[in-house]
Amino acid sequence: MSIITAVFNRSKTISNAIKSVQMQEYSNISHVIVDGGSTDGTMDIIRELQSSNQIISSEPDEGIYDALNKGIKLADGDIIGLLHSDDFFSDELVISDVLAVFSDPKVQLVYGDLVYVDESTVTKVIRRWVAGSFHPRKLRMGWMPPHPTVFVRKSVFDQFGMYDTSFKISADYDVMLRFFQLGICCAYVPRVLVQMRVGGISNRGFKNIITKIKGDYRAVRKNGVGGMGTLLMKNLSKISQFRG
Repeated sequence: MSIITAVFNRSKTISNAIKSVQMQEYSNISHVIVDGGSTDGTMDIIRELQSSNQIISSEPDEGIYDALNKGIKLADGDIIGLLHSDDFFSDELVISDVLAVFSDPKVQLVYGDLVYVDESTVTKVIRRWVAGSFHPRKLRMGWMPPHPTVFVRKSVFDQFGMYDTSFKISADYDVMLRFFQLGICCAYVPRVLVQMRVGGISNRGFKNIITKIKGDYRAVRKNGVGGMGTLLMKNLSKISQFRG
């Protein structure tokens, strides 16, 4: 199992991400940390928490998707999960529960639920994203699993490709549509796997929101799963996530 964390100037949160990997009950985890050349002390924290099961790279990159692709190439595990530098696993049994599902050799991708928490008070839940089970017709309704909860066999990336870096924000949506549209065997773990701090890159400012909409539209058209109606349903589905 390899966990990839792409990070750039996240000195306030990177320690939580690293420690949530280190606290896992299942210990045979290779943690690949790809730093984009941070200048705020992030690398000092990474070195302080460095352990023998980490693979660390620090050099300028072309953004988060380029960093994730670098991490996939560096990963030595046959299953890959992502843990963004602002996020953390919900408890110490996440990896054990995910690997139990992967014990079925037919399963190629596992995902679960996610909660968005307040940036400074992580015990305060802002949104709850209950993914639910997958059905192909859901793709045209704007469905996708929470990207940070997705674990994939490395062979899937080898066969179907990594993140398309021509997308500035929506490469995660594109890769999920690609995998699900191609009919890979997936499994849903009906519980919260990851907690994410609010304020992700796709929601930082009006310009990024417009870029996200354009990227999402390109992704659905590229993968043949709909059009503007799909995007409308995708965004409307978020409303229910704010209910207590």
